[in-house]
Amino acid sequence: MKTYRLLTLASAISLAIGGASAFAGEEHKGPDVKYEGAPTTLDAASAKIVTSPGAPDLTQAEFEKSTKIYFERCAGCHGVLRKGATGKPLTPDLTKEKGTAYLETFINYGSPAGMPNWGTSGTLSGEEVTMMAKFLQHEPPTPPEFGMAEIKNTWKVLVQPKDRPKKQLNNYNLKNIFSVTLRDAGQVALVDGDKKEIITVLNTGYAVHISRMSNSGRYLFVIGRDAKIDMIDLWMKTPAIVAEIKIGLEARSVETSKYKGYEDKIAIAGAYWPPQFVVMDGETLEPKKVVSTRGYTVDTQEYHPEPRVAAIIASHQKPEFIVNVKETGKVLAVDYTDINALKITTIDAARFLHDGGWDSTHRYFMSAANKSNKIAVIDSKTDKLVKLVEVGAIPHPGRGANFVDPKFGPVWATSHLGDNSISLIGTDPEKHKANAWKVVRTIDGQGGGSLFIKTHPKSTHLYVDTPLNPDANMSQSVAVYDINKPEAGFTVLPIGEWSGIKDGVRRVVQPEYNQAGDEVWLSVWNGTEQESALVVVDDKTLKLKKVIKDKRLITPTGKFNVYNTQHDIY
Repeated sequence: MKTYRLLTLASAISLAIGGASAFAGEEHKGPDVKYEGAPTTLDAASAKIVTSPGAPDLTQAEFEKSTKIYFERCAGCHGVLRKGATGKPLTPDLTKEKGTAYLETFINYGSPAGMPNWGTSGTLSGEEVTMMAKFLQHEPPTPPEFGMAEIKNTWKVLVQPKDRPKKQLNNYNLKNIFSVTLRDAGQVALVDGDKKEIITVLNTGYAVHISRMSNSGRYLFVIGRDAKIDMIDLWMKTPAIVAEIKIGLEARSVETSKYKGYEDKIAIAGAYWPPQFVVMDGETLEPKKVVSTRGYTVDTQEYHPEPRVAAIIASHQKPEFIVNVKETGKVLAVDYTDINALKITTIDAARFLHDGGWDSTHRYFMSAANKSNKIAVIDSKTDKLVKLVEVGAIPHPGRGANFVDPKFGPVWATSHLGDNSISLIGTDPEKHKANAWKVVRTIDGQGGGSLFIKTHPKSTHLYVDTPLNPDANMSQSVAVYDINKPEAGFTVLPIGEWSGIKDGVRRVVQPEYNQAGDEVWLSVWNGTEQESALVVVDDKTLKLKKVIKDKRLITPTGKFNVYNTQHDIY
């Protein structure tokens, strides 16, 4: 089998979340070239090349190779146009001043601030490090645009709505199915949460970022980093893809309408490149409207050519989608009642908006502005910013975690990439007004490098992963707290050890509850040629319940329970 040795495991996660990682020592064998989609989501050969006077010489071949390396490894943090985001700007006015020798050192050894050590890790050769140091002193090559004509050319309805089942044709408990991202295989596995067996594996886009459910619970939407959306009908005898489309060249987010009267009717997806979102028909994915997100930043009010759509969430208060625009720091409330005359309310928040989720009432959107170290609280009923809350270093909550603190009442919690803190923010402005929209409690985690935090209304536990921590004991385990005693510390569950896998980095990522809220599923993520697994924990006893192994479980990462995803339970 031919493979590409593309990324360290930590940097692969970094690209998946659009963030930086300081933990890049492990070797990771990348995606199999047989699946649909390439190891990079942007085509280096199609980029417009502009060489800069005074910059070191590069041949045409070196420039094209450097462009490919940059798109693969660097654009997620520094931006396609090198304007900076989670990573620093790398425009020629800055890089030429630093010079080749400085840039070589930086690329080779990395930095404590989060730059991976591309050279010393063996990911780039010495010649490639020098080539990249020269490349960064030239004007950034610009990828092509991807407008409605290009989008329509990718749209396919594989099974027309009239030909789809009128009722569920299988006997699966659809509410307890898990959609599991097989990241480097370019696939998702649908796993029966009751029997704990794979139902089917579907070929999708490259590095699926998230799975989202239609309001009815029938259709599952997945989107890859290559901006390909696959719409899966769970009612079919064997669930299968019924429509597909590409909404750009690189993307992270997809969502469907949930407001009463609009259930399942409209879909939306946001792109990293070009910076835009696309509104589609909810049953067929037919593209209806493309909207650019280029504009001005909320702080300095300077024009930014690459404000990426990092997250989208469907409002429960009105027929709107809430769209996070990363680089400009703006939240867009998109009224979809008339697609031909979209009404968009712009809410200024904070730069570097990334992910987030609802508070327990599904009224307030808690959105992480990761590099700004803030949580923006958005009232979806009034479409206004309620508060910017200072938290720890680089919050990365996923959807976050809602529970009732024994002292401060309802809270929403986030963990952090940049430190070991867990911030609990009060979310009840009526009965606990004094605690609302502030950090009421900070508890210590087992370490930094957390990507996801999770609980469930029927659980008394809070789970925090640390897959990007350089300490193997932390990256291969999960910390569990008693939410009734949040100050009492945590219990460490050795998930990597419980998996029975002997080789590999065995990073443990994304706790996800089953429908009943009495099991927690975690991914043990290894390289493509190593064994991976799903580990199921009994939430009542915190004991191992089941290890799911299958040769088809290649690089499992994110897991999305149908019922919990459908109803925004976290």
